[in-house]
Amino acid sequence: MTDHGITGYGAYVPRLRLERGAIAAAHRWMAPSLKGLARGERAFCSWDEDSITMAVEAARDCLGSAPRDGISALTLASTTLPYASLLNSGIAAGALALAPSARLVDMGGSPRAGVTGLAQALEGPGEALLIAADRLRARPASTQEMAYGAGAAAFRTGSEGVIARRLGAGAVSAAFIDHFRATDVSHDYFWEERWIRDEGYAKLIPPAIEAALAEAALTIADVHWFVMASPLRGAASAVAARVKFAGKIADGLEGEVGYAGAAHPLLMLAGVLEKAAPGERILLIGFGQGAEALLLETTPALETFRPARGLGRVIADKVVTADYLRMLSFHDEIELEWGMRAEKSGKAALTTLYREADQLSAFVAGRCQACGTAQFPQLAYCVNPACQAPSAQFDALPLTEEPARVLTYTNDWLSYYPAPPMIVGFVQFDVGARLLMETVDVGPEGVDVGTPLRMVFRVKEPDKARSFNRYFWKATPIAKGA
Repeated sequence: MTDHGITGYGAYVPRLRLERGAIAAAHRWMAPSLKGLARGERAFCSWDEDSITMAVEAARDCLGSAPRDGISALTLASTTLPYASLLNSGIAAGALALAPSARLVDMGGSPRAGVTGLAQALEGPGEALLIAADRLRARPASTQEMAYGAGAAAFRTGSEGVIARRLGAGAVSAAFIDHFRATDVSHDYFWEERWIRDEGYAKLIPPAIEAALAEAALTIADVHWFVMASPLRGAASAVAARVKFAGKIADGLEGEVGYAGAAHPLLMLAGVLEKAAPGERILLIGFGQGAEALLLETTPALETFRPARGLGRVIADKVVTADYLRMLSFHDEIELEWGMRAEKSGKAALTTLYREADQLSAFVAGRCQACGTAQFPQLAYCVNPACQAPSAQFDALPLTEEPARVLTYTNDWLSYYPAPPMIVGFVQFDVGARLLMETVDVGPEGVDVGTPLRMVFRVKEPDKARSFNRYFWKATPIAKGA
């Protein structure tokens, strides 16, 4: 029988990082105890990022240049999906240019959703893509604001090139409520930490681990890595000690990322796969109204797979800020006076989005077969005045992975933009296409003519009156080593 397992993985963490010390300093007048949690940085989403855009970036890291036509299913797991009555995974599938026949599923309701989704994907058969992404918000001055972060992780499963296979799984469901958030509320409500540790983690996780080990006919001594995510520092070490685990505890990514909800255990798993050797066993834990344990074993093929960027490079590619109010603005925690220019309506033409989906979602230009001219958007005829061949003679030319650079740029402080200044100008692709684009997540060094760029999937314009986002691609500078 052909093995079925993980064939690829990828990760994404927002480039923006906030110094935790800035949060503590802002609240020292009323919550001086936050100073004790003020170590390191936490990731936060820019105004144009959400769980869908992060999911797309993680999947791109996982898939790289590999063919995607064999992927028969996509599951997007998140507790912060932007839409309650619209297929969020459908937007991601369009951006990733998956086949229209792929089965699409949104999964949520618990931070355990990412681990559950991976467990289901590993049951097979066929090729599947599981992405977990979360953009968590927390009430200002709460301990969650210090602990939370954002990120996404993606895993491809199938039967060719398996880098990690499933050995066993176990689950325990219980009406244990450590936190909750109603559908029309922005912030989680948490119960007391000692209760969560003593009655939740300590009593619900061990039986799930025992079930996974029993299925694999192994003991805890046979496990090399322990992966458990929690917003509570030290929780993973405490559970590992309780089950007498003596191996390596996965990096919790607290210092530079923060807790990323349903995505976090899978982000940690991606980090472990970057370090693990073939033949090592990994115990992955998910927690939420019970617990889920998944036991994996790496294969020799692990040494041949590399994500496009990888978690280590993604974390290192950062823009650090002490502007606490920037995060509050991007998270809609404060309402700023943007002036009359901000009063424009952003109503999207849904008919246009549908008719041009083949170009807009996956950023597909056209290359004229007659003269080789690359152009976006694709018009009825070739834009080369000496050619003007009909569009029926164009070849599809996706631009998402094509090298590009800044041709011209302007720092616009006059137009309304949620993260001023708006840096806009012409982007020149090496394949010949040239178009006007926004450049985002620019650090203090700015950009210049010739700055190398890569494409990122983002919210192009939010329609706050109708709660609808129009998505498209933007450019971002490529940092050295990123």
